[in-house]
Amino acid sequence: MRLAPSPGWFLFARLLMGLAGAGITVMALSALTVLFDEDERPKAVGVFQAANFLALPLGPILGGWMLSHFWWGWMFLLNVPVVLLGLAVGGVLVPESRSEQRPGMDPIGTAASMIGLVAVTYGLVKAGEDGWSDAAAVACMIAGVVVLAGFFVWERSVARRGGAPLIPPVLFRSKAFASGAALAGLAGLGMIGLLFTMPQYFQAVHGLDALGSGLRLLPLVAGLLIGALPAAWLTRAIGSKLTVALGFTLLASGAGLGATTQTSSSTAFGAVWMAILCAGTGMALSAATSAAITTLSVERSGIGSAVVQAFNKTGGPVGTAVMGSILAAGYQRHLDLSALPPGAGAEARKSVYGGMAVAQNLGSPSFGRSVQDALVYGLDISMLAAAGIAVAGVVLTLLFLPGLRTYPDPDRPKEPAHVG
Repeated sequence: MRLAPSPGWFLFARLLMGLAGAGITVMALSALTVLFDEDERPKAVGVFQAANFLALPLGPILGGWMLSHFWWGWMFLLNVPVVLLGLAVGGVLVPESRSEQRPGMDPIGTAASMIGLVAVTYGLVKAGEDGWSDAAAVACMIAGVVVLAGFFVWERSVARRGGAPLIPPVLFRSKAFASGAALAGLAGLGMIGLLFTMPQYFQAVHGLDALGSGLRLLPLVAGLLIGALPAAWLTRAIGSKLTVALGFTLLASGAGLGATTQTSSSTAFGAVWMAILCAGTGMALSAATSAAITTLSVERSGIGSAVVQAFNKTGGPVGTAVMGSILAAGYQRHLDLSALPPGAGAEARKSVYGGMAVAQNLGSPSFGRSVQDALVYGLDISMLAAAGIAVAGVVLTLLFLPGLRTYPDPDRPKEPAHVG
């Protein structure tokens, strides 16, 4: 806040960071279609995803350490040398490429997609806070789904009129692209909740600080790398269908094991099930992404990569909202507030941190244990939900994702949508 004169300016700066990050991520993935042929793309995607996975938990770890030793603003200023390094490396190593087709603007489609996603996500978050029977939460989610449905209708209408839709429907002529992009988002949906739930568990149950909880997310990194790196080899050996299905199976197994977590569970137990869950996520996400971008021509690489990343990145906030809502609902349902004053009970219901603060203020170790039990109950329910999502991923993969190593270009409508 030393540099931002108000919270509004701070949020605006965060918005700019998000816009820039989205552009970099999309263009980095689209560059793979220019730099690598179809045989090499799965391996390149595996390395690309591994680098992303490696960076994913470094934020909580490095941020926790910096919060413990420095002014919190350095967490943002740390990005400056990273950006400068990225500019230098990109300028030297990434070749210039440009589509011959000049893209158009679709302001209505852009606005509709944003409004729909924001409404659905906000409704999920509100449902976690106020309950799934809350009328406003349900209304937000329904409105968001309706707007998103209207968005897809609008895109088809623009394409039929010869305009420039935000997402060209021609991309979805390829079954591999459509199912691969959707399954990549589904894989992230089942895993991303860990980054929201596990720091609360480590801090409230194990009594760790931000740095300690961040360090205990390292098995998450190991699992993602273990799953992502061999995904290309497995795709060549057994096909993308079985590779993605195997990834979702591992994800379901890890989540199911995580659903047995107790307040007395050891750190080693948590490390094992998080590693298994994330190994499945890394494998499914990398193989599904490879299946999607292998269909793209150079002309379609930019918009196609943007669609794949949109599915993937949407899984992040939606997964956090879903898992966070389930965790909060389970926590509130299992929390015993009968012996507390009304004001203290309302504070304890807000979050596990509020509950632990109430227990400390009242000098009540028994209520503190009740808060921990309620959190673990919510965690277990959220992991059961993640396991259910992963099982759905297995079924959808076997039903819809083609199984061979190469797929036809979606720009050639006379060819079949998939082979095999």
